[in-house]
Amino acid sequence: MIRQTVKDGNVEAALKRFKNKVARDGVPSEVKKRENYTKPGVARREKIKEGIKNSRKRNKKRNHGE
Repeated sequence: MIRQTVKDGNVEAALKRFKNKVARDGVPSEVKKRENYTKPGVARREKIKEGIKNSRKRNKKRNHGE
């Protein structure tokens, strides 16, 4: 359980710190991942597709400066 104390009555700053802590722990991405079930084969294909996309981005960045 993540806890955040409010200092000097500044709720906005405490809320911002709380959201940062939650995001750092990976809660939003975990919730998104668990919203629906994906079959293992589909997950593998998506992971491979994502890897290809990322490698193309990296290559594009490297070759852009030349």
